[in-house]
Amino acid sequence: IASCLVGSEMCIRDRYKIKNMAKEKFYTSERNVQIVLSLLKANGIRKIIASPGATNFTFVGSVQNDPFFEVYSAVDERSAAYMACGMAAESGEAVALSCTGATASRNYYPGLTEAFYRKLPVLAITSHQGTDRIGQLIPQNIDRRILPNDIARLSVELPVVKDCRDEDYVVMEVNKAMLELRRNGGGPVHINLITTYSRDFSVKELPHVKVMRRFQAWDELPVLPEGRIGIYVGSHTHFSEKQNRAIDRFCATYDAVVICDHTSGYYGKYKLLPTLVQLQSDITSPFPPLDLMVHIGEISAASFNDTIPAKEVWRVSEDGELRDPFKKLTTVFQMSEEMFFLHYGKDGCNRHVLIDECRELFGEIYEQIPELPFCNIWTAMQLSSRLPKGALFHMGVSNTRRCWNMFRLPESVESACNVGCCGIDGCVSTLVGASLVNPDRLCYVVVGDLTFFYDLNSLGNHHIGTNLRVMLVNNGRGTEFRLGIHHCNVFGDDADKYMAAAGHFGNKSPLLVKHYAEDLGFHYLSATTKEEFMTALSNFTNPQLSDHSMILEVFTDSKDESEALYLMSHIQSDAKGMVRSKLKDAVRNVAGEKGINAIKKILKK
Repeated sequence: IASCLVGSEMCIRDRYKIKNMAKEKFYTSERNVQIVLSLLKANGIRKIIASPGATNFTFVGSVQNDPFFEVYSAVDERSAAYMACGMAAESGEAVALSCTGATASRNYYPGLTEAFYRKLPVLAITSHQGTDRIGQLIPQNIDRRILPNDIARLSVELPVVKDCRDEDYVVMEVNKAMLELRRNGGGPVHINLITTYSRDFSVKELPHVKVMRRFQAWDELPVLPEGRIGIYVGSHTHFSEKQNRAIDRFCATYDAVVICDHTSGYYGKYKLLPTLVQLQSDITSPFPPLDLMVHIGEISAASFNDTIPAKEVWRVSEDGELRDPFKKLTTVFQMSEEMFFLHYGKDGCNRHVLIDECRELFGEIYEQIPELPFCNIWTAMQLSSRLPKGALFHMGVSNTRRCWNMFRLPESVESACNVGCCGIDGCVSTLVGASLVNPDRLCYVVVGDLTFFYDLNSLGNHHIGTNLRVMLVNNGRGTEFRLGIHHCNVFGDDADKYMAAAGHFGNKSPLLVKHYAEDLGFHYLSATTKEEFMTALSNFTNPQLSDHSMILEVFTDSKDESEALYLMSHIQSDAKGMVRSKLKDAVRNVAGEKGINAIKKILKK
């Protein structure tokens, strides 16, 4: 019986081998490998030196049947890496290496060190079973997560692709690797490629993968796409006059708009503040689709990433890094913003149709703001227009920054927010530091109660002068976590226990902050109603420095906060927006810009 079973098993194996060998081989079904191959082709990397093994067989099995690639074999990985150096130096082309697991990749070290110091574009693709197998007594699983400083300019790991998010990540990491081969003179790059040992080689075509390009100041820059153009500004340091002029010149040339929030720092004539419009949940995005978005600055305090339609994004930054919050990045310009905008802008232009249209559309929504309860949004609406000329204004994060980004600030008021990490710690301390730089300038900050008490000790600093004005919106909890739009709100009142941390810090005590503030020499103000708030504003917004810094404590309720946000995000419905859009499109098709001007007059009636 035993011999029959053995014979039967051998027969099954033989039939499997014959059947498997009979199938024609194309590309592996492993998506991360497909993405690597697609971008190798897009970047013109043909030469591959493959060393024998099983862990890299999905990669090697895919390239050996594609006539695009020139595949060479080298049994010794140390020799393979040096061969790649010779090929790269002689041909001027990037050369890829492929090896299996175990100690194979360790043998690349000498050759990659040579490539590093000679700036040779060698791409080492090391296959691996996965980080989860490291240290688990599984054979041939070494730890490649930390590399010597001088064998690769960049090291990335490509996980198995299970969903769209994984795919976006792998596409970004491979593009980074490809671009790093030539960046700043070039050098070796490492890709750790995770495999599942798939035996499926039935994929006949590689996927279309987004290819990213990087340009530097001395390169021949690409032609600007035709169509609607917008500039998106994340948090930004102070713009110089030259930067502002270059941006305005660019916008005047291409009829572009500058999309901002209160952390952007741009105060030019093409500024657009779309937060309130983008909040409208009952309409499709009213923002006109852009053919190109130019992205400058860093992390944004607003959440426009999913609501501003753009076909393509160009990133301009001196660091030259690939940053893609919009998932539409195609091109990075490693140069100053001023240089970029001066290159593409032209003198003698004065186009402003798009900014005019947007402002009119946005204005219609602002005209329909409903009556709001006493809350953070309402206080922001009242205080924002009354901030003294030339003041510095800082916001807390989350709910506070959302509320304040709905409303315009006076042109002379500069604004900022700790959006580098978007944490609640340090918002008051940051303004304290800023207030010390110019003691004669009024400095305002608006924060919620958790943010305020987290940073409470900063108000005891003896360097504080008379120019600090703090507004504390005290609703007794982290209201952000109780808003209807927040996922924590599915717990209802139970979210208060730990997520929203309700009831701390005196549980909205009317005396706690008052005593603390007055004992430290602050002038204390408070408000529990709209009337009390408007009365307190006369002192709080006095443009003259007083003898003491001020703290204005505003007591609100989280239910009112949630209701107000709902009202503000349901100002306009799709019915109005669709009719307006169809009318505009119809008139534009018939009568061009004259028709647009005519419909503007009609819509105002």
